[in-house]
Amino acid sequence: MRRFTRTLVAAALTATVVAGTAGWASGSSQRAVTGAPVGTAAWRADGLPDPEDMTPAQVRDFFRARGSGAERQRELVARHPGVVGNLDGAPLSLRYAANARTAGARFPGQQILAYDPRGRGQVVLAFGDLARAEHVAVIVPGSDVDAGNHGSLTRKATALRAATGGRTAVVAWAGYTTPVGVGLDAASGDLAEAGAGRLARFTEGLAAVGVAEPSLFCHSYGSVVCGVAAHRLKARDLVAVASPGMRADDVAGLRTTARVWAAKDPTDWIDRVPNVEFAGLGHGTDPADPAFGARRVPAGDAHGHDGYFAPGTASLRAFAAIAKGDVR
Repeated sequence: MRRFTRTLVAAALTATVVAGTAGWASGSSQRAVTGAPVGTAAWRADGLPDPEDMTPAQVRDFFRARGSGAERQRELVARHPGVVGNLDGAPLSLRYAANARTAGARFPGQQILAYDPRGRGQVVLAFGDLARAEHVAVIVPGSDVDAGNHGSLTRKATALRAATGGRTAVVAWAGYTTPVGVGLDAASGDLAEAGAGRLARFTEGLAAVGVAEPSLFCHSYGSVVCGVAAHRLKARDLVAVASPGMRADDVAGLRTTARVWAAKDPTDWIDRVPNVEFAGLGHGTDPADPAFGARRVPAGDAHGHDGYFAPGTASLRAFAAIAKGDVR
């Protein structure tokens, strides 16, 4: 009987996750883009240290050792923009300059902190002065976000920055391969595992160059990424927004020193997804469940799955307070 019950739960989970809330939705399988940045072979051929062998702190030290040679740094940007622009731990100004070269006119007027054109494309955009900001927030998105489809993510970032009165620098981090649609990729943890490594290294890179410890706002499948990465993240707060689960039974299971928060509004379809994990599908306990142990973020006036960052909502006001460090 127990085995039969598990089978039914697994079947229900798969059907619900794939079907979503309004009939069967398509979700094409994605291959995660990981590994060394584009242009690494040419970088290595020039006798430069292998990016895959360097920690962000070592990247920082590499550029500091060349600090007296600004001309040499400009040469690296010109000759190897794909590498310099994506090296966590490299000076922010060099990354912006390098990515402006590789991205061309794709993100006009934006500060591009990372850009990878492979696959659907990944991009990381910074709003505000990361180097000087006392407070920093990073938004980690869920399904369907990539370098060519990041409007919803940038709207969240600009809304959060505005809600803080411009006092917080905000990063829109589309730095991993997200699921497409609501399918098996969204129900499994494979893309989250790949994204977690990239997110952890990104936060290490921010710390290496002296950026303030960030608060991470992890939306939908992005909260799965944050959950998997939690024990490696250099973060002050982890905020699970509209989460299907963080692949942990409770806050203790995340093994993080960050404060953990959760927000879910009563109209969000994600609440219909079974919070179980079975045979690699599903993401476990709902972070908004009191038993999980997260601090609850008010979200009663948010609407749907994507309305938590809407101006005027209690959830956005709470996010701004967290980002500014106004709550303890």
